Amino acid sequence: MKTLICGGRIIDPAQNMDEIGDILIEDGKIAQIAPKIIEEADQTINAEGHVVMPGFIDLHVHLREPGFEYKETIRTGAMAAARGGVTTICPMPNTKPAIDSPERVKDLLERAKDAAVHILPIGAVTIGQEGNELADIAGMKEAGAVALSEDGKSVMDSLVFRHALKEAAKNKIPMFSHCEDKALVDGGVMNAGAKAEELGLPGITNAVEDVIVARDILMAKETGCRLHLCHCSTADSVLLIEMAKQQGLPVTGEVCPHHFTMSDDEITEDHGRFKMNPPLRSRADVEALKKGLAGGIMDVISTDHAPHGKEEKDQSMRKAPFGIVGLETSFALGYTELVKRGILSLSELVAKMSTNPAKVLGIAKGTLKPGTAADVVVADIDTEYAIDSSKFLSKGTNTPFDGKLVYGKVLNTFVDGKLVYSEERNG
Repeated sequence: MKTLICGGRIIDPAQNMDEIGDILIEDGKIAQIAPKIIEEADQTINAEGHVVMPGFIDLHVHLREPGFEYKETIRTGAMAAARGGVTTICPMPNTKPAIDSPERVKDLLERAKDAAVHILPIGAVTIGQEGNELADIAGMKEAGAVALSEDGKSVMDSLVFRHALKEAAKNKIPMFSHCEDKALVDGGVMNAGAKAEELGLPGITNAVEDVIVARDILMAKETGCRLHLCHCSTADSVLLIEMAKQQGLPVTGEVCPHHFTMSDDEITEDHGRFKMNPPLRSRADVEALKKGLAGGIMDVISTDHAPHGKEEKDQSMRKAPFGIVGLETSFALGYTELVKRGILSLSELVAKMSTNPAKVLGIAKGTLKPGTAADVVVADIDTEYAIDSSKFLSKGTNTPFDGKLVYGKVLNTFVDGKLVYSEERNG
């Protein structure tokens, strides 16, 4: 099977490439990149006026299967990813049962064998994510887990966490940390500040995140474990990660599109669509995150895609679950908020959504280099459009960005050379 993508602006940070040209895909691999390729192909994609990029890699998603299939399934989550140009996703283990053993990693991979995109499981740190007894870390890695996380909560027992970091370092598998001191949350549902007071809602302070970021960095330093800090939302998280990098520690940081796009000032009402964890922070925090992205302190953009049932989110923040969907809007928000505003170049955005996530995992993806898997996305960055949650392929529509005008519409997504999403066909 041969596919020819013609005349697009090819962006590949891994090859320092930003040029107009053609890409030939053959037998699921990138076969050739050149200014002009004269070759018979089974299908031809005219990418003139559009950008062609390595497929995005999302290190932080929730697929809800097994146990909560009414919120999302592997199939619907994978299709949502494909629509957003995301060709590889890493589902967090907080399903029911949790992905906390080699058998459950294998079961997830079996469930995902026909998914539209690559599924790379993340294993739980402790059995049942209860924070007490370590899961079989070596066994889960051998079964196919690419990282460890207790996402949805922190491992609050520091001694248990130290043992986990040592075991992770021994098995050369990264730790993805959700940084939240549970006791300090104290019933909070949104960022502590003037808007929370205006709405009469209990707040979540920055310290809830920052104290665990500091702890986990110090413990990673002690144990030598590779540490990836998930969904960072505060100015001090950026500062702490910068300090870790200055010491040469193997620490990376992730920012979600909602945290660099929106502040708590923009919350218009007490509604569950505005409730996420960490919460939308202050404008000062938003600006610090953008500076961290621009300065190379924050390495990765991931979504923390967290679908819920409509009735669950359509209520007060006091009662609604935390979570926002993001797979179908991440590139558009990144391009609109960061590239259009001059904070990142397009190549830098692609690096944070594709090249750098591949480096965090140590996998041979995130590039269009000939010989690699043909995970490719074609997008229109010039036409403005409105986000329409009614068209989401995810089961979840819980987003505060419905109706927002953005640039960066994904037109085609290829996984291993197979066209898994076409805006023309599916849009």
